[in-house]
Amino acid sequence: MSTTSAAVPQPRIVSRLPKVGTTIFSVMSALAAEKGAVNLGQGFPDFDCDPALVEAVAAAMRSGLNQYPPMPGVPALRSAIAAKIEALYGRSYDAGNEITVTAGATQALLTAILCCVHPGDEVIVIEPAYDSYVPAIELAGGSAVTVQMVLGASGYQVPWDRVAAAVTGKTRLIMVNTPHNPTGSILRAGDLDALAAIVQGTDILILSDEVYEHMVYDGVRHESLCRHPELARRAFIVSSFGKTYHVTGWKVGYVAAPDALTAEFRKVHQFNVFTVNTPAQHGLATYMADPAPCLQLPAFYQRKRDLFRDGLQNTRFRLLPADGTYFQCVDYSAISSLSENEFAQWLTAEIGVAAIPVSAFYQAPRDSGIVRFCFAKKEETLRAALGRLATL
Repeated sequence: MSTTSAAVPQPRIVSRLPKVGTTIFSVMSALAAEKGAVNLGQGFPDFDCDPALVEAVAAAMRSGLNQYPPMPGVPALRSAIAAKIEALYGRSYDAGNEITVTAGATQALLTAILCCVHPGDEVIVIEPAYDSYVPAIELAGGSAVTVQMVLGASGYQVPWDRVAAAVTGKTRLIMVNTPHNPTGSILRAGDLDALAAIVQGTDILILSDEVYEHMVYDGVRHESLCRHPELARRAFIVSSFGKTYHVTGWKVGYVAAPDALTAEFRKVHQFNVFTVNTPAQHGLATYMADPAPCLQLPAFYQRKRDLFRDGLQNTRFRLLPADGTYFQCVDYSAISSLSENEFAQWLTAEIGVAAIPVSAFYQAPRDSGIVRFCFAKKEETLRAALGRLATL
């Protein structure tokens, strides 16, 4: 008996994220590779990390530290993280019960959301926002309530009156990001006071994405939410070794939170990834004994920022303030009337420099004529990009 040639239908699956497709970062990086463009789109360095860090991880491997570590993270690394936070921000976290090592910051963000957001809860998201925030909220069964930043002469700012107006009886969590991707803005002490006034007397929690904590410029300090007692007692603070030590592919980050929040975080973490690469944790713990790499990072990246901004001064781009992160946003309205997505594609294909449209960081369609460049690149990479952009 012959087999039928009719196609067998695939089992039906209902998507948990029906609106999600390929990220703009993947799209633009692929286009940059196809066109031979200088990739200033996706946010990763094109230079190596300190060889001493690689050696510290290799030494851990050679010494046999290759099996499962404790679920919350290697104790030496958690202690090093707690010591760093106290030294820089004056907040004491218990390394045993309040610090958890994660498989990168994105996992930390997802796990924090899953541990506290329930179906029907609302989460306030300040836009433009990193693209993992809203899908994570939706996976938890929550609803994102977006509040747009305001762009003025001093750059992007959070309109705290609008954030306060967005709070309802269903608000479970407010997400903040400082220094901010994609705008390069930072929260200042007054912003923290405004946020504290909104949440005081409520059960609202805060998720603070601080992965660019060591990239704040012009002598300004990073205002971590853990500096503020009212905010610290209700906040998950997320950071990333990938951003700090130029090893984004290692995917190691951490969360600092009060013990009650950490207990709930770890309930999800243990069934999410359970734990994180053992030799990388030991290597990072060893490397953190010297605080210099963190302390030198603002000056290191400020030199790159200033080189890039100086190179764009004679173009028709309007430079927006870049107070933190390794991103520079520019207004291109004097160059083109194309939409942000179309302009980014044209810039990559025709000028040979890849950028990211800021509209990709909003849920609703939006076009402000702004794209984002990443300046976490070698000097020769930046100069090559600037040579091409000079034609504009």
